[in-house]
Amino acid sequence: MDFECLRLEIDGRVAVVTLDRPKVNAQNTRLREEVIRAFDMINDMDEVRAAILTGAGKCFSAGADLSERAEIGAEPGGFWRHNRRTREAPNAIHECFKPVIAAVNGPALGAGLHIAASCDIIMASHDAVFGMPEIDVGLAGGASVLNRLFGRSRGRRMFFTGMRLSAAEMYRLGVIEEPVAPDRLMPEAMAMARAIASKSPIAMKMAKEAYNVVEAMPEREAYRFEQNMTFALSKTEDAREAQRAFIEKREPQFKGR
Repeated sequence: MDFECLRLEIDGRVAVVTLDRPKVNAQNTRLREEVIRAFDMINDMDEVRAAILTGAGKCFSAGADLSERAEIGAEPGGFWRHNRRTREAPNAIHECFKPVIAAVNGPALGAGLHIAASCDIIMASHDAVFGMPEIDVGLAGGASVLNRLFGRSRGRRMFFTGMRLSAAEMYRLGVIEEPVAPDRLMPEAMAMARAIASKSPIAMKMAKEAYNVVEAMPEREAYRFEQNMTFALSKTEDAREAQRAFIEKREPQFKGR
């Protein structure tokens, strides 16, 4: 399909999704719908084994497009449709079968932080900035995201004050990978994506599903779930090939089955 607010490019086994809505990649209805469609498409692309999400220009995403808010409630059900799209855009990233790397190239604020946090791995340039400044415009969204990323005090401080954190501070807190120079961000993200793409696609799909599921489970049940997934994987051709390749000291040739 043709996209208006983003670009979807395939580089070998890696899909690169670039938010491209000048000037700050603010998220309007069209952008959110396209994010959902892009990651749904990636699910069905057998040749793609990992994805990168980044932003065009010097901003990852400055958050929601507030100019749309006046139109949201103009007709019955408008507010609830808006909320559903707002939820489903990050869900499409989180639930994507392939691991997704956020390459945060500038401010990731509000809804921008939300979609970055929905990725499996967050990489960032030195000049990236992170925050959930909804309180500054009289709103209060994003607590669930902050609660997932930070401890109680820091998350609430950010929620109540609109506090923004540098990439260096996010790394110190263990939320993101070590920041890199802006011109190294995409090469580093691509190197990590290719490393992921070199693994068994069926194992990676199940590994991501397992990680998503166990996050919300007690440890005992989570470990049992992982063991069941590992047992299922042990019966695949890819698992047998990986073990043969390890013993024979060669690169495995995976078939995704």
